[in-house]
Amino acid sequence: MSGYQDTARRVIQTEAEALGALGAALDDRFDQAVTRLLETKGRVIVTGIGKSGHIARKIAATLASTGTPAQFVHPAEASHGDLGMITEADTVLAISNSGEAPELANLLIYARRFAIPLIGMTSRMESTLAGQSDIVLPLPIADEACGTGVVPTSSTTMTLALGDALAVALMEHRRFTAAHFREFHPGGKLGAQLSLVRDLMHGADELPLAPLGTPMSDALLIMSAQGFGVVGVTASDGGLAGIITDGDLRRNMAGLLDHTVDQVMTNAPRTIAPDAMAQEALAIMTLPTPRITCLFVVDPATESPVGLIHVHDCLRAGLG
Repeated sequence: MSGYQDTARRVIQTEAEALGALGAALDDRFDQAVTRLLETKGRVIVTGIGKSGHIARKIAATLASTGTPAQFVHPAEASHGDLGMITEADTVLAISNSGEAPELANLLIYARRFAIPLIGMTSRMESTLAGQSDIVLPLPIADEACGTGVVPTSSTTMTLALGDALAVALMEHRRFTAAHFREFHPGGKLGAQLSLVRDLMHGADELPLAPLGTPMSDALLIMSAQGFGVVGVTASDGGLAGIITDGDLRRNMAGLLDHTVDQVMTNAPRTIAPDAMAQEALAIMTLPTPRITCLFVVDPATESPVGLIHVHDCLRAGLG
């Protein structure tokens, strides 16, 4: 098995060296490409054939999910009607390691005919693709990790990394946040990971609340009725003054019904804002000490409770 591991290490090292060369080769053309993509009024049309086509699909998907409208167009299908998907408002990002893929010919001709901006990504600066492109993003000549020089490995890794670099540069310019990312990923595990507290919390009409001065006998009825195992204690201005949990009840069992909520509550309880990530709420609730099962959600401006999130709400949503 050690021989296989040696092969794996050699492959990874070769591709890492290729990525290092790619980083060192970046110049003003990368800035020009990012500026061109930012100025695009339509979509970024990403195209390529073979292994470059697979990478192009991934780059298009990454761009689209991070705030840059993008679409993959297969160059062979483009010659049979799909050229109609490309408009003069778009920018074409064409990928070919050799720069001579014949399937790209009609798409390049179309882009030139209608003055559609063309960014080429290739390792051959003397190639047709490089010559026809408005901006060329060069891929350094690097050893393929296969050892024979014929299987696209290092070259596809560099292409993918360069596409990711474009997407992240565009994200940072647009100040694209996790909240924006979530809008494009509402489903599945990723959607759950990016949920906001407001998406999972129980609303104001379900809150177990009692004002300062409330007898504990009444507070216990509120706690039982709502079923969260807590009561929030509100001040005269509507802010959250404290919280009563099962632990507070156990610590005050002697003469409990003779007390008011003020005498039993825990002051300054941990809270969270409605626009915080639900993952943050789960992290707070699962701290080693004290471990709690729910958090009141408060308006950051007024500190008044607007919701409640329970650890079970997070687990049902697929967090954790």
